[in-house]
Amino acid sequence: MEIEDITNMNVEIEDPDDCVEVEEQKDPQKSLKRKRKLRSQVCDHFDRLVIKNTNGENVIKAKCKYCEVLINSDSKYGTGHLKRHTTNCVRKNTRDIGQMLIGGENGSMLMRSSKFSEEKFRELLISAIVMHNMPLSFVEYGGFRTVFSYLKDDVPTISRNTAKADMVKLHQREKNKIKFMLDETPGRKLDFAKKNLEFSYMPPPHNGIALSEKVYGLLADWKIESKLFAVTLDNASANDTFVDYFQLQLNARNVLLDDGKYFHLRCYAHILNLIVQEGLKEVDIAVKKVRESVKYVKGSQVRKQKFLECVSLVSLNTKRGLRQDVPTRWNSTYLMLQSALYFRMAFSHLEISDSNYKHCPSKDEWDRIEKLSKFLGVFYEITCVFSGTKYPTTNLYFPAIFKARLTLEEQKNGDDLGMRNMAIQMFAKFEKYWSAFSLILAIAVILDPRYKIHFVDWSYKKLYGHDSMEFKKVKESLFSLYREYANKISPRHVSSNYMNLGNDSVGTGIMRMILR
Repeated sequence: MEIEDITNMNVEIEDPDDCVEVEEQKDPQKSLKRKRKLRSQVCDHFDRLVIKNTNGENVIKAKCKYCEVLINSDSKYGTGHLKRHTTNCVRKNTRDIGQMLIGGENGSMLMRSSKFSEEKFRELLISAIVMHNMPLSFVEYGGFRTVFSYLKDDVPTISRNTAKADMVKLHQREKNKIKFMLDETPGRKLDFAKKNLEFSYMPPPHNGIALSEKVYGLLADWKIESKLFAVTLDNASANDTFVDYFQLQLNARNVLLDDGKYFHLRCYAHILNLIVQEGLKEVDIAVKKVRESVKYVKGSQVRKQKFLECVSLVSLNTKRGLRQDVPTRWNSTYLMLQSALYFRMAFSHLEISDSNYKHCPSKDEWDRIEKLSKFLGVFYEITCVFSGTKYPTTNLYFPAIFKARLTLEEQKNGDDLGMRNMAIQMFAKFEKYWSAFSLILAIAVILDPRYKIHFVDWSYKKLYGHDSMEFKKVKESLFSLYREYANKISPRHVSSNYMNLGNDSVGTGIMRMILR
């Protein structure tokens, strides 16, 4: 879209009282002086532009100098609509507290108004306190009160107690908005939106029963206990007790699907960490040598400098870091191995130049480290997917877990004895969780239009062969879950023809909808 400025453009006038006389520039080719034309004062509030529309035609627009809105400005429209916009152009913003009243190009607060409003001032002040994590005593700071009084002589001052009361009112208002949104949302999802509903103090004891009562009370306050599908927790024993007791409470109200068969889902990132940690127990001395080598280099500034000299000798990038791992976090071990592999030649030079350095891996050990790093790289990529904060959707898990299982099977049947023993240990732990949770993960990926049921069918053929019982269980569970969900949540939306047909017909109908 092409834009060019227009200056001194005359327009037709609707309101003669809203005009000033403007003398037109003389034409040097003519000696006669033309009559003066009228020009509206409202034009001072706008910049006039020529914009090429999609058809390539030139269209005259007026751009407001305050809110930058574009308005038709051809002479045939007159200036009445421009004057009305100027009168009503008030830069207000009434977004909710979640957006913190932010606006403008630089994220600044929009506070300009045609008149001062004490209510709006206090709302902006409380929002600023929340946004910048300021103490409530901020409203009593003498310096800021001086700034406020400079802007307006009789600006109202409030105490920290008043600020606290206003903040509670603002919180309650926003809470009511979310409650209304949850109440109006059918089913058990909120259009993939993420909302932090509650931060609540949990007094002791922190056992499973106390946790269950606390969480149930919070859900009852929000009136969403009937909208739960599953909870995700790690493997702490108190969490297992919490889930069992919590599930009994919800089943007593008959609000869980399939009596809570899919209610407790383990944290997949935590499970993956346990699986890889199990495999790292079988790791040979090579990884320990790398760990000791990194510790040695980072042990003193003199050693660091000597190592950097070795890095320069072998023409490696000195700006790349050497990572030290935390043994309880396997992904840090992977990153340590990756960085050490890059500097393997530097470590060899350090061994020659520093007689105190005794932990350099041999060539065969470096080769084993390279194989191990490549193997762990698959699980590291999966962990990055699981740890994403922008897309915490269940449909991402099945493809990643399926890839992990294929990798384990490949190494379990490989020729390298060390990698095979490691994969066997990991596979045994992996199967324990796969058998319990692969079914619901498969259903989630079926509902993803990029995969549908074809991907799950192909995956199970890879794992179990054609016409496997495992894949039949997935289809049966999918159909059963759909029927119960439809009956319990919104039976009025389900076709009576589907509800009156047998299981096979219902399953076929659902399958057709999924495959379309």
